[in-house]
Amino acid sequence: MEIFYSDNIQGGICSLGKEESTHCVRVLRHRISDEVCVIDGEGTMYRCRITDDNPAATQAMILDSTPDWGSHPYTLELAVCPTKNNDRFEWFMEKATEVGVDSIYPVIGEHSERKVFKTERAEKILLSATKQSLKAKLPVINQAMTVKEYIQTSRKAEGKVLKLIAYCFEDEQCKRLSIKEVLNDFDGSEIIIMIGPEGDFSKEEAQQAIKAGYIPVHLGESRLRTETAALTACEAVYFRYMK
Repeated sequence: MEIFYSDNIQGGICSLGKEESTHCVRVLRHRISDEVCVIDGEGTMYRCRITDDNPAATQAMILDSTPDWGSHPYTLELAVCPTKNNDRFEWFMEKATEVGVDSIYPVIGEHSERKVFKTERAEKILLSATKQSLKAKLPVINQAMTVKEYIQTSRKAEGKVLKLIAYCFEDEQCKRLSIKEVLNDFDGSEIIIMIGPEGDFSKEEAQQAIKAGYIPVHLGESRLRTETAALTACEAVYFRYMK
């Protein structure tokens, strides 16, 4: 199934950007009157018929639409410390999108080896994974901020929100529940999960998170890399709500 993306949909017409138009017309050789599927990144998929096969500005008339196409019955926000090896973080973003995530915050912790994160390439990875996994809602990749800044921001989350922090507490006495147990006891659908760097969150960061309402959880007995832990948490939420 070929899927295209447009952020310019109005008056019953989907207008593709230059890159999507080139792929549609030059690569896949679609022509006027061909039917194509277009997503808007907000959750709706449109079945369209091409009316202008300009390879720089393809346009298609909307025939019908399907809201919440490929959606999931929860809202998941992941705050994850970028890995030193950028390929690993990109792998996590791609796979988390395929599984089901709504928002990703790159957060910089005191023990982070990587202190800078740029979103331009990430946006392309998320779009490609969204289309590949047959979804219409594009995850949001936010600008990087420090762990402490993020905790302050998420403290303001309204309504019934489950906030979790995966923290080792290797040298502290702290009871941690399994993420499965906590998710199964939660009767809401809005979830925030924080995943630290390879060196874990600092004690101060973890304490600040707990004071802000985060519940410390573990992801099993294995010691996981950052990107594996983030994807494992994403999958735990997916299986919790899967019908």
